[in-house]
Amino acid sequence: MGVNMWPRRKFIQQTALTTVGLLLAPSLKDFARADNNYWFVPTALQVEMYKAAIAIAKKKVRGGASEPIFKKPFLDAAFNGNIFLWDTCFIASYAKYHQNELPIANALDNFYNLQEDDGFICREYTREGKAMWPKEHPVSINPPLLAFAELELYSQVKNKQRLQKVYPSLKKFYHFLAEHYCMDDKLFFSDAFGSGMDNIPRYPEGWQDDGKGIALKNLFPEFFKYEGLSSLWNRQGRTVDFSAQMALFAENLTTIAQLINKKQDIAAYRQLYNETKEAINQLCWDETDGFYYDLGYGKQIKRKHIGMFWVLMAGIVPHGKLNKVISNLTNTNQFWRKFPLASYSADQPGFSSLGTYWLGSVWAPTNYMVIKGLMRYNQKQLATKLAKQYYWCVAEVYKKTKTFWENYAPDSLMPGNQARPDFCGWTAIPPVTLYREFTRNIK
Repeated sequence: MGVNMWPRRKFIQQTALTTVGLLLAPSLKDFARADNNYWFVPTALQVEMYKAAIAIAKKKVRGGASEPIFKKPFLDAAFNGNIFLWDTCFIASYAKYHQNELPIANALDNFYNLQEDDGFICREYTREGKAMWPKEHPVSINPPLLAFAELELYSQVKNKQRLQKVYPSLKKFYHFLAEHYCMDDKLFFSDAFGSGMDNIPRYPEGWQDDGKGIALKNLFPEFFKYEGLSSLWNRQGRTVDFSAQMALFAENLTTIAQLINKKQDIAAYRQLYNETKEAINQLCWDETDGFYYDLGYGKQIKRKHIGMFWVLMAGIVPHGKLNKVISNLTNTNQFWRKFPLASYSADQPGFSSLGTYWLGSVWAPTNYMVIKGLMRYNQKQLATKLAKQYYWCVAEVYKKTKTFWENYAPDSLMPGNQARPDFCGWTAIPPVTLYREFTRNIK
């Protein structure tokens, strides 16, 4: 896809991983069962997984005198010496339960402390505190989930003083994004790699460079080469996931503003939310397919990926459209594979049954996003089924490997073919968050 992966995306695919794949390859029966009891995980194994995830996470805590910039202990995504924004935001979704021993607030503060005067926060910084990507190009922007992460922490520790402290940074970042990426049609453009779904192509099929995109100046070519069509496709298009995430950002800021009595800001947040919601439904919805699609030059790009389901979590989907959206989600020929949910629909070219990163792999952050979206629409039974089936699949792989993986293969009980082990990291969401919110004490 025109992306040359660097150390953040260097995978250990040696004999050990191959052997794991052979151990876990047998085909499974009854993956589509409606009976939630089929996905039961013994209590002892649930507790073992929980303790193992927290132990791995504690090993990822870094910061201190040896660090050139990050002097306070913080919970790290642990790819390398760099820090990563949307990883950190989703790490908050399990670290919220252990804030005293897993310093997630300090991890979020690292990004606020590096924020520029105009509000820009890069999606990735070096251990020296330098932005890895130029703010002129959307590759520098990850899903804007800082306000979501703060509310995740607040859900467990009602610390309004923290919300008051971080609110100015959140507000400045929000305005930076709205100013630079919102177009006249009230939709947002972004970058494929910056979206977090690294190798999903976002440009139309057969597209060639037209020179109308924002050009990329690579700040660290010695580490990474982001080349090909993906880096050239940005301003020409509109993306459903980033547009929905910005609507969610506005909604989260509305909640925070209400909590800390900044009510004068709420009307503007609600205006962006409503305008974005209307634009997504008018321009990106396909009634026949029952799906939302990105746009290219004002025309829908008929490509299905997991990012489209951000419309659920952001509350974008009118109830009259909900059944069709859910029908795509639960279709076993699309996203609800043996190991749900595939990040790329299985009925389209390019899908990988082994994973191949975002061309099929199952990921904790997007699964949790969908689960929260289903709960928002009062689809508790379906959300519980997804949580339990996903949790069970993770547990089956854990039994064989005694660890958690960056992602998993959608069509078998094995890690994705490009996945790191000991990934807690956001893959602690199933053993910690889903355990607490869905699987504990459920028979």
